[in-house]
Amino acid sequence: MADHQIEPRLSVDLPVRIWGMSAEGRPFSQHARAQNISSEGALIAGVESELKVGDVIGVQCDDKKTRCTVIWVMNTGPARKNQVGVRLVAQQECPWKNYLPLDGATMSIDPSNRRRFHRHKISLPLELRDERVNAPTHINATDVSGNGCYVESMQPLPLGTVLRVDFWLDAEHINVTAVVRTCDPGVGNGIEFTGMNTDAKDRLQAYLEAIDPQMGISKPE
Repeated sequence: MADHQIEPRLSVDLPVRIWGMSAEGRPFSQHARAQNISSEGALIAGVESELKVGDVIGVQCDDKKTRCTVIWVMNTGPARKNQVGVRLVAQQECPWKNYLPLDGATMSIDPSNRRRFHRHKISLPLELRDERVNAPTHINATDVSGNGCYVESMQPLPLGTVLRVDFWLDAEHINVTAVVRTCDPGVGNGIEFTGMNTDAKDRLQAYLEAIDPQMGISKPE
């Protein structure tokens, strides 16, 4: 124990999304701020739900999702809500590793270090159709990229569910197959567009970047 080194933390203010079950047993999903990050965990501020030590919650930073264990909780009052300390669950990828420069000199992110399909927090109307039933579901995707989207639902679909997805890009009607890749109970589903070829994914990504520039990140000419 005496030989264990505490990893230095970096002070930041990153937008994240967190979700899970509150201490009262209610599902929640909200945007918060990650602060004092390291490759092992973070301090998350602005948490509206009551959590308890030992809870496992989902955390998304940019387009990276992970699972974290709550290791401490502090109520900072009505204005600032709750602060929680979280540690990544074993073998989970650090979602903010691109914000941990080796020299600690800058917090800028080179776009080449980001995943190819950056998620955009826009509302995109979709028609989802479970191929086992005929009745379509009309819903808005909350996070969208050329590779897929996230849809919020109190009754999410099971993992592996095959879907038909219809939506419009301006005047172009898109109809593709998709599959449910993640299921967050009481929160929603992550959906991958499996029926889109590379050219179609690139067109969708270009459309998203045109209507929702990436959070002030400058792009090379």
